[in-house]
Amino acid sequence: MSTEEIKHRRQQLRNLVVMAFADGQLGEREVHLVADRCAELGLDEYDLQKAVEFGLGDEAALELPTGAEASEELLKDMIRMMAADGHLDESEKRLFALAAAKMSISTADVQRLIDETLSS
Repeated sequence: MSTEEIKHRRQQLRNLVVMAFADGQLGEREVHLVADRCAELGLDEYDLQKAVEFGLGDEAALELPTGAEASEELLKDMIRMMAADGHLDESEKRLFALAAAKMSISTADVQRLIDETLSS
């Protein structure tokens, strides 16, 4: 795995942690989702620890990707995280909407991503 790919994967994990903390709490399902996603990304416990530290820090913020594929991947992760605890919190929805808008993702594409993610 290239240095650039590792950097992208760590950014993806940090973004997921930021989303997990968006509602002010980190539930058991969210913890499992973050840990599972960490493993899927090929990252280790150290990367997970650093991502959680980032999410808890004062500078915690989404780091939006620029490519279409990476943007969709981030939004899918965010959708999974919002759905993880079975409750769509207003702060999570606002963060998701802001990320989609900043990445210029259309309403139709957002709906498609939601449908694809929640049906799989």
